[in-house]
This record gives sequence, structure tokens and C-alpha cells, in this order.
Amino acid sequence: MTEEARRIIIKRPVKAAAHHGGAWKIAFADFMTAMFAFFLVMWLLGNSSSQQLAGIAEQFKMPLKTALMGGPKSSTNISVIPGGGDPMQITGEASDQNNASGESQDIQRLNALKKEIDTMIESNPALKQFRNQLLIDITPEGLRIQIVDSNNRSMFDRSSAVVVPSMRTILQAIGPVLNQQTNKITLSGHTDETLYTRGDKAYSNWELSADRANASRRELIAGGMHEDRVIRVIGVASSMHLDKKDPSAAINRRISIVVLNHQAQADIERANTALPVTLPLKNNAADQIKTDAAGTDQTSAVEPKKPPQS
Repeated sequence: MTEEARRIIIKRPVKAAAHHGGAWKIAFADFMTAMFAFFLVMWLLGNSSSQQLAGIAEQFKMPLKTALMGGPKSSTNISVIPGGGDPMQITGEASDQNNASGESQDIQRLNALKKEIDTMIESNPALKQFRNQLLIDITPEGLRIQIVDSNNRSMFDRSSAVVVPSMRTILQAIGPVLNQQTNKITLSGHTDETLYTRGDKAYSNWELSADRANASRRELIAGGMHEDRVIRVIGVASSMHLDKKDPSAAINRRISIVVLNHQAQADIERANTALPVTLPLKNNAADQIKTDAAGTDQTSAVEPKKPPQS
């Protein structure tokens, strides 16, 4: 064997310079990306309106499951991001849905009350005979129960607020049923166009209709209705006829009981809590006081008489 064939080659690895690896570069890049995203979000929030911020806040209140399923109204949402879309539009839709749901439940409760009153009338012989004098319907204000006069049977003594026995039977039977709802009620008295002719100028159909409405309120309470259920008692005289073709018709003489829906009740309560308007005094406060005093003296000289009772 030749010397060239016997040559032995030994390879020794060359040690590279020591270093710490590249993992820190990845972590640093992730950190910078997160910081960039954070400052971008802060910049967008700083340039958003209060309404947009409210919409964004509502999005964060959405349950995760609802957001992953596409959010509310996902079928009509044009956004490709689950739970995305116009925040204010979604908030408005949710509010509209809640209002619609509340109104629907309100109508269902009032319809159930109407059905119960109808059933009570049909099953009670004492009330069934007055069925043609009871008008029950749903109005924009709520469930309206109208007790009307007939040519053969009146609710009150003529030209008086004294309740006749048949009217007392109807009101005291209806009273307890009205406790089944938390809704407030209003009562209004109506007369026909016949002028009050008892010779008392201080007493007219306005006073008569109000007194009849209040007398009806007392009978409802006597029957078992809670006193705090009433929110308004008014008299409207002959200003609102049922039979407009015949203002003197018996059906125009009636008592109207309205079980208010929540919207109508809220409107009345809001009006009752409105701040009073303070009118400015005249330039000379002393003259104003004298004028007021003079007006008081003149008007207090005539004392209204009490309505006649029969």
C-alpha cells in the first residue's frame, strides 16, 4: 500500500462565536405590534363622537356566544365581522325591539282583561241584563269600558250625580277585576247636549259630568278596587259625543273607564311632574299685588252654590 493510500484525514468542527439566539427578536416584534395596535385604538377612540363611543360600549356588553353567532339581527347585518356593523344602528334596533316587546305584552294583558270582563258579564245574570249598556274596546290609550245610558234605563237620577242601583251593581262588580292589573285607570263623565235646567247658574253639565265620574270612582272602590289605582277623574260635559248625528241621544250620557297602557300612563305621569312655569311680574310689583288683590275681592264676592240633589 502506498503512502498516499495510507493518508488519514481528521476533521475537527470549528466552534462558532457564542450568541444568544433569535427568540428575543420575535418577542420584541410581537411587543411592538401590540403597542402599535394599542396606540391606534387610543387614537381612534380619541377621535370618536360620544354616540360612537356609546355604540362601542354596547358592543362590549354583548355576550360572547351572541357575538360569535353573528350578533343580533345577523341575517340583516351587512358586516362580515361577527357582531359588527353600525353600533348605533344595532343599539337603536335593540331599543325598538324592547319597546315593541313591551307594547305587545301590554296589549296581551289588556286583551286578557277584556276577555275576563266579557266572561264575567256573560256568566253573571245581574250584569248580563245590562250587556247592551256596556261597551268594551281597545283604544290607543288602553282598555276602555264605557257604561252608557239607554232610553229605558239611566245610570244616574235625572240631572243628578246620585247613582241608581243598576249602575252601582255594574261598578261594584267591575271594581275587583281592575285590581288584577298594575295599570292605572282614568274616569271621565259625559253628558248629552241638553243644558242643565235646575236654575243654578253656578252648576252646569261640566260640574255634573265631573260629579258623576267621581261618584263612579267611589262605587268602584266600594266594590273592592284599590283607591290608588285611579290616576285621573275628569268631567267633559257634552264635548265628546258617541253619536255625533244626535247630540241628545242617550248613548252620549256615559261613564268611561280606561285601563291605561304603560305609554299612556307614562305620558300622564310625565305631565304631572313637569316643572311649573313662573310668569314674570309687571314692572311695578306693588301695582301687580294691588291688581291681584282687587281681582280676588271681586271674584270672592260670589260663592258658587252646591248642586241640587234629588
